Amino acid sequence: MKPADVYIINQPEPYRSILLHLLAVLETTLETSYHLEYKWKVPHMYYKGRPFCFLNASHKRQYVDLGFSRGFKLVQHQELLVSEGRNTMKSLRYQSLEEIDPIVLTDLIKEAMALYP
Repeated sequence: MKPADVYIINQPEPYRSILLHLLAVLETTLETSYHLEYKWKVPHMYYKGRPFCFLNASHKRQYVDLGFSRGFKLVQHQELLVSEGRNTMKSLRYQSLEEIDPIVLTDLIKEAMALYP
């Protein structure tokens, strides 16, 4: 098993379910030209060979962070994106599986994909 998979599988609930759901939506939406790596102690999704997003379970703050590498260029759903002093990354944060809005999630993934010609 790859380190990124081990990271996800070893998370306690509800983090594991949230991470697995986000990963499934990412894989379905990206379709091709992606791979998952384990860097800086969290899973990172690469799209067309370049950093696309990361998945981080923050036990201390009790949420899962889906951070987009080029988040500062995203236009849609700005009210839901968190930057917290980061210059280039913005992220969606989820505390439960029910909080995930599939329309918002796929909108942002597709918009982010368009930034990788």
